Amino acid sequence: MWYKGLIIVISCSSLTGCFGDFKTGEQLYNSGAYEEAIEEFSKVLFVSITDLKTLHLRGRAYEEMGKYAEALADYKKIIVLNPEYGYAYAGIGKIAWDRGDFKEAEKNYLLAAMLEPEDYDILVSLSRAMIKNERYKSSIEFLDLASSIKPEEPNPHYYKGIAMGLLGDGLGAVVTFNRYIELEPNNISAHFNRGLALMTLGYKSWALEDFDTVLEMNPKHYEALARRAVCLMEKNPRQSCFDLETAALNGNAYAKEQQQLSCVDSR
Repeated sequence: MWYKGLIIVISCSSLTGCFGDFKTGEQLYNSGAYEEAIEEFSKVLFVSITDLKTLHLRGRAYEEMGKYAEALADYKKIIVLNPEYGYAYAGIGKIAWDRGDFKEAEKNYLLAAMLEPEDYDILVSLSRAMIKNERYKSSIEFLDLASSIKPEEPNPHYYKGIAMGLLGDGLGAVVTFNRYIELEPNNISAHFNRGLALMTLGYKSWALEDFDTVLEMNPKHYEALARRAVCLMEKNPRQSCFDLETAALNGNAYAKEQQQLSCVDSR
């Protein structure tokens, strides 16, 4: 009968390779080795099928690999096990965002924010989805919450400036972009959008500074070239029409429109 004990020892030894380790999987995930991380997390779940943290990180790894169906399956399994696990909703929201389904993204990010109200990334992601869905006022409210959590982070100011501009609050957009540019001075989009807001408000000389900055960073930004040309039209119509022609020849629709309005006799 001695061999029965031997068989038990051998069987247990052969199973040790089936037992994964969460910390090992987490290290693999953080290093970008997603396939290996998934394998390790699956071993953990072989033993503990209701481990929410493991399910979450395996879902994130699937998501990073573009395996959305598998990621969604893990996130939905988490919600069945614990409907108050906010990061599962955030994961579903992220996949919806990547697929261009902004209404679904907003719905799930909102659920995530209700459960994780202090999570900066969730609040910013929710706000971005709201902007896509033209819910600008609500977006601004959540961006203000995100800023209160991380006051020195620039991104909430950028998206808030976009939302204010789309609301028609030009002055608010300028003030918000000012704050963003203090924190992130080399963002070409922020300078361009602040220039647009200043131009709309009639502050053409200040708008010119922003459009000049954009063109210094990207000489082929033909939208900025066309906008600068319009701001310069009264002072230097010849140069303005030349710049509009250059932008129009490069396919800029705004330049073509302004050419017809302002440069009919320029030739």
